[in-house]
Amino acid sequence: PEQAQIACQNGANWVQYRCLTKPDDELIDEINEIAAICDDWGATLIVTNHYELLDRVDAQGVHIEDFDADLIAIRRYIGEDKTLGASATHIDRLLQVQNTNAVDYCGYGPFAHTDTKPNNKPLLGFEGYRILQKYPVDIPVIAVGGIQLNDVEPLLEAGVYGIAVSGAINLAVDPGATLKEFYRKIY
Repeated sequence: PEQAQIACQNGANWVQYRCLTKPDDELIDEINEIAAICDDWGATLIVTNHYELLDRVDAQGVHIEDFDADLIAIRRYIGEDKTLGASATHIDRLLQVQNTNAVDYCGYGPFAHTDTKPNNKPLLGFEGYRILQKYPVDIPVIAVGGIQLNDVEPLLEAGVYGIAVSGAINLAVDPGATLKEFYRKIY
């Protein structure tokens, strides 16, 4: 909740809650606490993986990290009014996600090394995003994984729709000021 408060009061318009270790009752309480903060600031709240909780929490959607998940079935379950995102680590998976016609955006990475989430996938680097221009990608692509402030402009120039950051803000000396710097680079 503290990270969500800092993010929202410094201009975040999208917050993703990721916790894969707590039981449902604890998750629901924490998600609703964060949802209240997001509502106060007008930010969208997306929950990682726990789509089955969407009817019990005040979140606007879900992001599915499981590459084997049935995204079409999840879309049917959550309905059309909730946002559905998915993850991809290579172009074939990204195109597969897009071709389901069930997903609103795709988190694509990792761009660089990150300690936020364990990952043994190859790092995409800038070239991994520039290659998107050679494929029929029309789903919004969000760059993820190890993104720092000086990476923002080259990633946007490579054609990504948006950028997700976690560690670069949460581990900063002044997370609020760092978030504002990211927004200045984007807008």
